[in-house]
Amino acid sequence: MLEITSIKNGLVIDHIQAGMGIKIFNYLNLDKSEDPVALIMNAESKRLGKKDIIKIEKENWDDIDYTVLGLMSPSITINEVKDSKKVGKIKPTLPKRVQNILICKNPSCITGVEKYVPHSFVLMDAEKGTYRCEYCDEITKLSEV
Repeated sequence: MLEITSIKNGLVIDHIQAGMGIKIFNYLNLDKSEDPVALIMNAESKRLGKKDIIKIEKENWDDIDYTVLGLMSPSITINEVKDSKKVGKIKPTLPKRVQNILICKNPSCITGVEKYVPHSFVLMDAEKGTYRCEYCDEITKLSEV
């Protein structure tokens, strides 16, 4: 079994939907980070079956948008670690409005025709993970993204 040791100060982004870890890794630009980072993919999970985990050894994590992480993987939890002890656990909520994160799938939507128009969505149902395009009313489910 693969073992990744604990971190002293930083974040453990856990319960990431399997396969989404690399997308979150890229979104956070961790490939350019000078901080130690571990990306664990397809780890066993009682709750999810399989999951991804990201561990970041970093003193300051104020620049991370937790709501976007929740949007990318709704099951996600974020553990804040100081002096090798978990000092906080965050379960991000879905943002009420998102811009340029989801992409409208409607080929007739203005966002597909006019490149300067931002992709803008409003949360319809948090439990179902559905968003509505503000321009054409196309419904997008996070499970299909």
